[in-house]
Amino acid sequence: MFKGFFKKDTIEDLSLTMPLEGRIIPIEEVPDPVFSQKMMGDGFAIVPTNSTVVSPVNGKVISVFPTKHAINLLDDQGREILLHIGLETVALNGLGFTPFVKDGQKVKKGDRLMDVDFNTIKKKVPSIISSVVFTNLSDDEKVAITKHGVEIKKK
Repeated sequence: MFKGFFKKDTIEDLSLTMPLEGRIIPIEEVPDPVFSQKMMGDGFAIVPTNSTVVSPVNGKVISVFPTKHAINLLDDQGREILLHIGLETVALNGLGFTPFVKDGQKVKKGDRLMDVDFNTIKKKVPSIISSVVFTNLSDDEKVAITKHGVEIKKK
């Protein structure tokens, strides 16, 4: 499983387990302006190579979207993380998604959140690129992809 390291210029150092195996790309490269223009927050994206989505953090599930294409998490440090699988996958109305968690459930890093049948959904959506968005970073924080992984840095 890929690892990312989240560092702040404060006391806390957080580590993140990548929610999907695959190639990490900047959020600006996601072919959807909602993500690439950071309308929901800063983050990164993954071009997935496997079908299992795991929890990147210790925390709890805020919500599993009714259409099963996305999960909101709250980590133990108060960060909200949106895991959005593929682009325009809301239109699939759950087809290809098998969630294993429910709203309010506690999770640990690496816990299986859902399985995704990418072979089925990639024929029906523009892309399977999956976004990891931090929806409540402070104005002076940004997500950066480095040679060591993914970090949260001061701007």
